[in-house]
Amino acid sequence: MDKTSADNAAKKRIMKEMQALSKEKSDPKNMAKDTTFRCFEIQPSGNGNFFEWDAKLIPPEGSFYHGGIFNLRITFPADYPFKPPKIIFLTKIYHPNINSNGVICLDILNDSWSPALTIQKVIISLI
Repeated sequence: MDKTSADNAAKKRIMKEMQALSKEKSDPKNMAKDTTFRCFEIQPSGNGNFFEWDAKLIPPEGSFYHGGIFNLRITFPADYPFKPPKIIFLTKIYHPNINSNGVICLDILNDSWSPALTIQKVIISLI
């Protein structure tokens, strides 16, 4: 697959995931039964780069991190979903799976990544 085809495939997949997130988040049934959808906000970054998203993680009540609001940057590679996105906490957080630079150290973002995973599944694993 050439670079242009890979870019187009990645953009198509990213768009599909954004639409799925928006649809699920706006569904009142999901909001009522699943607090996961109330725990994060996600949108494309305002810099015009389609491969970069901004996210806000709002930990649920009962969580060790409840009361905090954490900003993240999600960067998708041009060959997404065949390579994992890079997710960095922009807000300082002390967590065993997040290094001092805010990089998330989860196996699903490294060796255990699968194209079947979505950004929604990754975000849920953070909550």
